[in-house]
Amino acid sequence: MPDVPTIETERLFLRPMTSEDWPRYADMMRSQRAAHMGGPYSTRAAWGLFCHDVAQWALMGHGALMMDDRETGRCLGQVGINHGPLFPEHELGWFVYPHAEGKGYAHEGAAALRDWAFEVRGLKTLVSYIDPCNTRSRRLAERLGARLDAEAPRQDPNDLVFRHPHP
Repeated sequence: MPDVPTIETERLFLRPMTSEDWPRYADMMRSQRAAHMGGPYSTRAAWGLFCHDVAQWALMGHGALMMDDRETGRCLGQVGINHGPLFPEHELGWFVYPHAEGKGYAHEGAAALRDWAFEVRGLKTLVSYIDPCNTRSRRLAERLGARLDAEAPRQDPNDLVFRHPHP
């Protein structure tokens, strides 16, 4: 199993998921906040997503990292790279918990993981699949430099695909 990296940014510490992350993750996935990610989910389905995020490190060499505030240690949300049979391309995804919304944490964490994916992991392409109604994520993808790719394959025909530029 490959080592799961830790990544530090100016304000964030990106770290592997632990069982202590489950309660807040489950609350998020069972709530309306998960509506743009296919939810809300049952507890059983949320557990499957949680395990998927962890297992991808062993299966794919990438996965999800939790974002902690470097100053307080408080968990702010998650960034991740998804791939496998459900994803036509490597996908960069993110979410923040309600207390962390609107403070630039998702941008900072996603940019750090995107750079790691290209520079360390050696990925050639990276996209974000975004629900058309999720205007905040659409704007974030654009701030990250991603551009809409109407021709890209997608798992959900309704998703928008934003392609991240390779550095």
